[in-house]
Amino acid sequence: MKPSAENIASAAKAAGKKGPPPVHLWNPPFCGDLDMEIRRDGTWWYLGTPMGRMGLVKLFSSIIRKDGDQYFLVTPAEKVGIRVVDAPFLATDFRVEGSGRDQIITFTTHVDDEATAGPDHPIRVTRDPTTGEPSPYIHIRANLEALIDRKNFYRLIDLCVHENHEGQSWFGLWSSGLFFPIIPSSELP
Repeated sequence: MKPSAENIASAAKAAGKKGPPPVHLWNPPFCGDLDMEIRRDGTWWYLGTPMGRMGLVKLFSSIIRKDGDQYFLVTPAEKVGIRVVDAPFLATDFRVEGSGRDQIITFTTHVDDEATAGPDHPIRVTRDPTTGEPSPYIHIRANLEALIDRKNFYRLIDLCVHENHEGQSWFGLWSSGLFFPIIPSSELP
């Protein structure tokens, strides 16, 4: 049987009643690729059309898995490939408790996942080698990250401080007792 979004959605609904299902424990056969893509802005596309039903997007987001550099939707019976342009999630908000080294930053994604930056949910920033444009990410779960959207990245910058990190001065931020470097202090104007 050819994989379809409807079959995957039905199996996902049956498999995960509370929280994301344990897709890391499932090893079903690979059934092919779906014409499904998650764009950099967090929109999900199926057969060339944006998916407008957020409930369906949330359902699919609960069964996504990354193996190596490839992304799959996984149920106990099927594993299908999908394309992800950048990251499968988009961090669209965060809240801060405390301040300075004691602050705790908790992110919320566009599909309502939450992750508190710290040892289990590190923040990392990559930079485009040509433009130097930063792309910040927060680890969400099981090898899956969220791109932190631009407005929230600018909000994070307001929380940043200069700290000595691994023998170099960095501009970065604290959360859950860890310092997350953003850019070397020497590269700031």
